[in-house]
Amino acid sequence: MTVSDPDWPDSPLDAVDAAFTALTTGPDPMTLDLDTLGPDTGLPAGVMTLPALRDWMLRHPRDYTARDAVWRDLVRRARLDGPSWVIAAVAMAMPALRRHAGRLRAGWSGDAADLDAEILTGFLTALRDRVDLAKPAPHAALCMAAWRAGHELLRRTGEAVPVEDVERVTGPRIPHVPYGHPDLLVRRAARLGLLEQVDLEPYIDLRLGRRAIEPIAARLGITVDALRKRMSSIDGRLADALAKGLLTSVVSPTAREYLRNQSVHRTRTRAGRAATRPTRAASRAATAA
Repeated sequence: MTVSDPDWPDSPLDAVDAAFTALTTGPDPMTLDLDTLGPDTGLPAGVMTLPALRDWMLRHPRDYTARDAVWRDLVRRARLDGPSWVIAAVAMAMPALRRHAGRLRAGWSGDAADLDAEILTGFLTALRDRVDLAKPAPHAALCMAAWRAGHELLRRTGEAVPVEDVERVTGPRIPHVPYGHPDLLVRRAARLGLLEQVDLEPYIDLRLGRRAIEPIAARLGITVDALRKRMSSIDGRLADALAKGLLTSVVSPTAREYLRNQSVHRTRTRAGRAATRPTRAASRAATAA
């Protein structure tokens, strides 16, 4: 079946199911090697097809460690390994997405496919950028993003359904920054040397754009943990600079020179560490041989 096929489903959720079936049947179905997801997950051993894994998780709804391990792997693959894994991630969450769609349709007089599309868009946005894999329950965060997107469509059309706890649906309300555009402050910080130019766009993408960290780390050629540490260090320097008024007032020549020297030192230290990595890797390989 192709997208142009007249039998292709109208509903976006049905279309994902059809694509998932194509990816997980035949001689080379998509699978996960559960042994690679770490020890003590509670998952079965060995390789399992994705539909079988989805069924296993449905039968074990309280195995939260197993679910988190699977979903961290699925989200990483969706972000780094191409569209097939995006389809797989949506399909693995399909039972929850179907439940959300069914509940929201009770207050919806429009086309069900439009509501499904909004739910899918919310899920994909969270899958691509919004869910932080350092936090627990990525599956719950993805599905809540899908629910919020569908609920927002109902709200915009004046057909929002009542819920027991509105805060759980709409999510946290981020306060507006009182001093204007944060990206301007970050760019000023880069000019002062509080962060290096190579870190400017990654910092804006991660902290202001709320983009996913895995593709950015891959683009920079460093690990996710290393990038998290780098961003955390920048957070500390910016917080200190804000407290001292360095980003909102005139900076003395002495302070500028000090900040530039600190930036040069960080750059040299980073370059030195990068230069020693191949030597260390070669040394480990020689020792192992």
